[in-house]
Order: sequence, then C-alpha cells, then structure tokens
Amino acid sequence: MNDSMQQPRSIKSLAIVGATGAVGREACRILQQHHIAVDHLKLLASPRSAGTAVDVGGHSHKVEALSEASFNGIQYAIFSAGGAISREYAPIAVKAGCIVVDNSSVFRMDPDTPLVIPEINPDDIADHQGIIANPNCSTIIAAMVVWPLHRVNPIKRMIISTYQSASGAGAAAMEELKTQSADVLSGRDVTPSVFPHPIAFNLFVHDSPLDEHGYNNEESKMVHETRKIFHAPDMPITTTCIRVPVMRAHSESINLEFTNPITPDEVRKILHEAPGVSVVDIGTNQHKSTDAEHAGNHQPARFPMPIDASEHDDCLVGHIRQDMSRSNGRAINMF
Repeated sequence: MNDSMQQPRSIKSLAIVGATGAVGREACRILQQHHIAVDHLKLLASPRSAGTAVDVGGHSHKVEALSEASFNGIQYAIFSAGGAISREYAPIAVKAGCIVVDNSSVFRMDPDTPLVIPEINPDDIADHQGIIANPNCSTIIAAMVVWPLHRVNPIKRMIISTYQSASGAGAAAMEELKTQSADVLSGRDVTPSVFPHPIAFNLFVHDSPLDEHGYNNEESKMVHETRKIFHAPDMPITTTCIRVPVMRAHSESINLEFTNPITPDEVRKILHEAPGVSVVDIGTNQHKSTDAEHAGNHQPARFPMPIDASEHDDCLVGHIRQDMSRSNGRAINMF
C-alpha cells in the first residue's frame, strides 16, 4: 500500500451494507486499522440482525435494518450483502446521492461501471455513474502481482490455479469448516450444509455453476474481470479454481509467459517495488547441501502461506522460478 493510501482520512458519512457478515465486519475493522474517521457511520443488515451491536474503533454501533430510506444523507456506501441486495438497493443508494462501492458480481462486467483495483487502475474511478465495482477476490490476488510485471514486459499468456479458503464463502462457511474438522477428528459423520461437499480434510472444484465450456463462474470471472481491469480484452488467460480446507486467505499458483525473456531476479526486483505486494521468497537459493543441513540446522524455505497473509493488506508472492519447460526464458512460475 503506497504512502498516500496510508494517510489518515476523514469521511463525512458512510454506510456498510451487510455489516454483520464476514466482509462487513472486516470493513469495520479496516476503518480502525487505517485510522479512517467517519463522522456518521451507519451499519445496515437484514431485519433479523437489526439491533445487533458492532464495535468499530472502540465505539459500539447499533445495526439498522436495510430499507429504501437508509441512504438519505449518506455520502458513501460499501455493499457486502450479496448480489440480490446489491441489485435492488445499489441503484436506490445512487438515486439518494450516494457513491456505492459494491463487492458483489452484479455490476462488474457492466460497461458503464468501473471495475477497480486502486493499485492498478485508479483513474477508471473517474468514469463512475454512482457505482464502483470491486473485483472477485481471486482476480484481485492475481492482478496485484501480474500487473506490475505486465507493465514492464507484456504478458502473452497466463495460467492460474487457485486454492480458495472457506472465508470466501462467508462466516457460515468458516464455521462449517471448524465444525466438520471437529466431527472428523471425533469420528462423527459429516453433513455439509453451506458447501455441497465436505470441506474438512478435503478439497473440491469451486462449486459455482458451469458454463457451456465447462468452466465454473469463479474461473470465468477471473478471465473476464482481469481483461477488463487491464484493458486487455484479448489477453489469453486460463484458470482452475479449487476450494481447500483453509480458514482464511486464498492462494494461487500462477504461470506467466512474457513477450521478452525475463529472469526470476528481475521479477523479484519489479515486485519489490510494486504497491500492495510483499515478496516472501526466503530460501530460493538453498539448493546446495551444506554441513549445517546435514547436522539438522537447515532452515526450510519460506514462501507465502495463508497464515502469514491473514488480516494483512499486502498480497504475498514467492516461490518465483523459471519455467524450465520453456527454453526461451520467457516463462515464470510463482505462488
């Protein structure tokens, strides 16, 4: 995150829609983490959550039931309550004079709605018509790392495999992973409810609907959203999205083929300077056996892990290496 994004800011009024969900609560935490002062904060959720108290920066805020009148006098709104709510209430908020940042997929591919990652295409915000779309979580992770490389050495092809945590499916999915893990370890039967398959000690292809080519929605989103953000409608991208039994923080294996030859060291140098990215590539050159290693003092290589990325802003990248299946020096693997 660059310095300008770290400076304390003040907002006159802000509404968070879906404030009691996993993403809504994270938005509340980030307000405190980044010292964003809000003169008037309105937390909105379903009627069943109305009255719930949520702590934001040491102050208790009572959740209100979402209604058409919720956005009167509100400057900004963050929507994190699912596509159906965004589709119905985001236009109402805009009509009330509010600028909406929407986390659902409803408006992402709308040609009149900018799809924005601030570290990549902040200038696109200027074209908004009241709604600014936030990309899919998997798209953001890949784009944050790929974009700074693409600017230096244009990418000819991108291959991505994801390892997506339970948090991507919300608070109920995270609780299901906890419960199922305890059930399996205790020898009890597992009955999935949030996910279509057991998530504890298991993994499965992302359970979103398939298109006519056999790609699920998550895979298709990554392709189309990345092209829109990069303003590269024909960029060759292929994806495989997998759900894994990890509580928080998605991971991705990325293979990039560039226009010109590039080395792992050049990749690391570019990414070290990229906003919102941290290079975790410890032990890359530990390929030679040493006396210390034989003595049991060898330190294992350390690359990005979900437990290191959880509750932090930066996208971690490492295990950067040449793709040895390509003899032209133009392909790189990373995690």
